[in-house]
Amino acid sequence: MNIYKYLDRIRSSFWFVPVVMAAGAVGLALGTVAVDERAAGAGIPWVYTGGAEGASAVLGTIAGSMITIAGVVFSLTLVALSLASSQLGPRVLASFMRDRTVQVVLGTFIATFLYCLLVLRTVRRVEENAFVPQISVTLALVFAVLSLGVLIYFIHHVSVSIQADEIISRISAELAGGIRQMFPEQIGSDGPGYGTDPSSAGLPPGFDREAREIPASRDGYIQIIDAKALMQLAARHNLVMRLSRRPGHYVIAGTALARVWPGERIDEDLHSELNAAFVVGGRRSPAQDVEFAVNQLVEIAVRALSPGVNDPFTAIACVDRIGSALCQFARRDLPSPYRVDENGVLRIVADAPTFAAIADAALNQIRQNSRSTASVTIRLLETVAVVASCLQRQEDRQTMRHHAEMIVRGAREGIPEESDLRDIEQRFAAVLQALVPSPR
Repeated sequence: MNIYKYLDRIRSSFWFVPVVMAAGAVGLALGTVAVDERAAGAGIPWVYTGGAEGASAVLGTIAGSMITIAGVVFSLTLVALSLASSQLGPRVLASFMRDRTVQVVLGTFIATFLYCLLVLRTVRRVEENAFVPQISVTLALVFAVLSLGVLIYFIHHVSVSIQADEIISRISAELAGGIRQMFPEQIGSDGPGYGTDPSSAGLPPGFDREAREIPASRDGYIQIIDAKALMQLAARHNLVMRLSRRPGHYVIAGTALARVWPGERIDEDLHSELNAAFVVGGRRSPAQDVEFAVNQLVEIAVRALSPGVNDPFTAIACVDRIGSALCQFARRDLPSPYRVDENGVLRIVADAPTFAAIADAALNQIRQNSRSTASVTIRLLETVAVVASCLQRQEDRQTMRHHAEMIVRGAREGIPEESDLRDIEQRFAAVLQALVPSPR
């Protein structure tokens, strides 16, 4: 059940890709040396033709250089992580850890070092039994040249990746991908006729009285819910579940993850299987948690608006990306919380984030910290107007109107300049106009 958790950890690690590439280098070294032994004296063109001493010197030089450069790359990566953490917040480190380019660059130098080391041990200098793996040495020279190009690209990549706009763009792409993946939710099929209100309506009679709680086994954040496993368990044991938590929520050991009906069917084994479907960890994960990426953008914006940084341009960039995500979310149909199996039987009631909840997470803290910054306030209202043009549901329009009104009230209290206030009132009027549904 925890395979999703391990896959997410592997994706966010600096060791997995280098280990895989190093293992490939071991296999390649053994293979090329075997080819050299069979092709000894064949006179293959375009290969290394020097003696054993020269081959040893070449391989030793390349190996020493690669391990040194690998240390430099690791140091540069740590410097980039430190700068990003101090300036943009520690939560952006997850985005850096998933950067495949850094993982491949580290793996390139480590793999080249290991390849040269393994080939070097096969060089024999005794004249009557001399052996120079010409193809392997030639391939080591090719790897050295390629590694030089990789180093140049890595320096460029690091200099670009620590720029605020690049980090914001990367987080925004993760957020967009999360929205596409999570909505509509794929836990079984929509339950026709159940509606979208996750109340007790539609649940079996006596659910509240006869259902049994499934408590969490440990403290932490719910990172992933294995929806397929829950549906299979519910169908196999003829159960109905109401999930009490969703990814991103913090749970305390012993508190309810879900309520399952009928409760008398829950034995120790089934209890363990149900608990295993909820992956709980020490930190939030973007795998199924849309609000996590939203909070990353909000954190960058709030830090940029702090008196010690005072960088409204970065905050505006975050607001633009948040507006894009809200538009994407607004165009999605909200899934019914009631999920049925392939036979149309209600199995799971799973509450999902609403547009209002996402909008609150995205806009509240930025609004609270920008009430005295006219440029960010104006961009907030412009973004609300753009989002308003994407809205399809009346309750979503009410949500955005409420946020626009709070933004204007805060600006009236925090911005003394009349000219700025007039600009803000104009943007607010544009928001009200955009909130009027167009006739169809």
